[in-house]
Amino acid sequence: MTIIYHDPNSLDSNTYLEVLKATEDNLEIINIIDNPMNEEKLIEIIKILNIKAFKLIRTDNSIWKEHFQHLINHEDDYDDIEYIKMITEFPDLIQLPIIVNNNNAFIGCPTEAIPHII
Repeated sequence: MTIIYHDPNSLDSNTYLEVLKATEDNLEIINIIDNPMNEEKLIEIIKILNIKAFKLIRTDNSIWKEHFQHLINHEDDYDDIEYIKMITEFPDLIQLPIIVNNNNAFIGCPTEAIPHII
């Protein structure tokens, strides 16, 4: 089964969703707007992605710039759990889409990566 954590308002997310609908028989679509990830789910996703939580944050987002950018000089300034709490408090910060297939996952941004993962 392939799971896409999807934001219907995101061009990248919609592009990936269309490609996955055309190529995947067993696709689960999770709308992040209607079903934001909790801390437990984010920890699981970060583990599968094998990244630091900071890498899930859209640092170009206005919420990031207004609330957090002035507090952070380097991504190691905070622990993963602190970044996870930021994402759960402000779900718009998360990089999307996130595609999970078994124990593999990737962040679908930019869309130029589509031919390399399918």
